[in-house]
Parts: sequence; C-alpha cells; structure tokens
Amino acid sequence: MGSFSIWHWLIVLVIVLLIFGTKKLRNIGADLGGAVKGFKDGMKGDEAPKKPGEIPAPGSTIEGEVKDRQKS
Repeated sequence: MGSFSIWHWLIVLVIVLLIFGTKKLRNIGADLGGAVKGFKDGMKGDEAPKKPGEIPAPGSTIEGEVKDRQKS
C-alpha cells in the first residue's frame, strides 16, 4: 500500500468539515492553542528570584532550609 494522494486528503477534509463545521473546528484549535501556551508557561517556572524577607503570595510554595538546634 502506498501513501494517500492529495485527492484522498481533500475528500477527508471535506467530510470532516461537513461533520464538525468550521466553527467547532476553530474552537477546538483555540482550546488546543491555549492549552499548549499554558503548558509552556507552567514549564518556565518562576524566573524572577525572590528577595529574602519578601512576603510570598497566598497559595505559593515557601522554600527554606531546616537546621538542627543544639541544646545548650
């Protein structure tokens, strides 16, 4: 079996457009693009370093180091 010709792909495209319609396909594309953008933003993380003593925003993670205290 060989690959499909351009005519096969055009027929499939027409059938998909008839079933879903252009508005629904546009909404699916916009939703997918928003999801990809949100994923990329989430992967970047927090690029700006925080100043020591700065109060963190509610719901954010506080990073720190635990040190043992010796009894004197």
